[in-house]
Amino acid sequence: MSRSRIVIVGAGFAGYQAARSLSRTVRKHAEVVLLNPTDYFLYLPLLPQVAAGILEPRRVTVSLTGTLPQARLVLGEADGVDLDARRVHYTDPEGNTADLGYDTLILSVGSVSRLLPIPGIAEHARGFRGLPEALYLRDHIVRQLELAAHTEDEDERRARSTFVVVGAGYTGTEVAAHGTLFADAVTRRTRGPRVTPRWMLLDIAPRVLPELDERLSRTADAVLRRRGVDVRTGTSVKEARRGGVLLDDGESVDTRSLIWCVGVRPDPLVADMGLPTERGRLVVDRYLNVPGHPEVFACGDAAAVPDLTKPGEFTPMTAQHAWRQGRTAARNVAAHHGLGERRPYEHHDRGFAVDLGGVQGAANPFHVPLSGPLAGAVTRGYHLLAMPGNRIRVAADWLLEAALPRQAVQLGMVRSGSVPLDTASPELARTPRS
Repeated sequence: MSRSRIVIVGAGFAGYQAARSLSRTVRKHAEVVLLNPTDYFLYLPLLPQVAAGILEPRRVTVSLTGTLPQARLVLGEADGVDLDARRVHYTDPEGNTADLGYDTLILSVGSVSRLLPIPGIAEHARGFRGLPEALYLRDHIVRQLELAAHTEDEDERRARSTFVVVGAGYTGTEVAAHGTLFADAVTRRTRGPRVTPRWMLLDIAPRVLPELDERLSRTADAVLRRRGVDVRTGTSVKEARRGGVLLDDGESVDTRSLIWCVGVRPDPLVADMGLPTERGRLVVDRYLNVPGHPEVFACGDAAAVPDLTKPGEFTPMTAQHAWRQGRTAARNVAAHHGLGERRPYEHHDRGFAVDLGGVQGAANPFHVPLSGPLAGAVTRGYHLLAMPGNRIRVAADWLLEAALPRQAVQLGMVRSGSVPLDTASPELARTPRS
């Protein structure tokens, strides 16, 4: 008699944790299959450090086959789910289509960059959701500063050395904080006319990190301004152009670098399933089960999970929630297969941490506000504990970064246009077909 098959779609925070938990609890009773476009789990919170030349790219990737030996990995990008036939349709890395049958399904497809109806954004902005985009940004910063140092046109030099980050949330704040330190390090070692990098951080919200505690917001804002970042709240982009951006206050800024960090939206696969959604997220009950489909579960950014600590609301789209929802989904799927009892998802906020580069940080572990070097140490310690692999390598890179100058070279691995902003797969770089 064949074993039941549990298919997990997506290996982000929720999917990886679900696969890891199920591999331990049901491996003798069911086959666990993980469908993902890449063979690694990406630790997203450290991606700004890849773009800033602190961490090597492989440090933030954790091998799925190496850390989930009891789960079967299928490389492919899901593009449809047949709920009646219980099959997931996908496309493999070589463009071949296939489908995967399941008895139980966990949807954890994650999210992609959120677009706004602003002219020129899709064509001229670059997102920050995957490893290819981080690698592109690292090369792009170095290239623009090197070109700025070797042009005699003062207007061109100013435009190439101006970097505009839109979105002062968690990601945008860290990109700006790390980016300004990286840009300064590059210009110090570049011969030619003196180039002064200019970083702008824009957000329509009234303050930096609007979703976090106001004390964290003030700390991050102060650090950014001390480093010369032009922080503009209540301001956004009205139009993006080839050589710059027009702000909604009428100011025109010449730049070759528009970095889009305004938030995320659920993977388009969710909307295509024909099931009830809440702001694009799949509606689930407190057990992460899709109503009417006892064999289908959803978690992470793909799911609108009721927040039991705030009745009437849904949990926010954060890695902290996704990580814990993956564990709860695994427990409830095991219960669906007769192993253990169901448990509703409930998580009380234990605080957040923001790495501001250098020794600076802003954190409130267990709601105790911290800033400066202590917050920086707490933030990095938290990331080391949270990472499911590569901890020694990450710590080694941090030690090297503290003792040696950063390597600022263009590798040319990801070219402009390889990862368009409106892509549904930020983890994959688009390459021309031969």
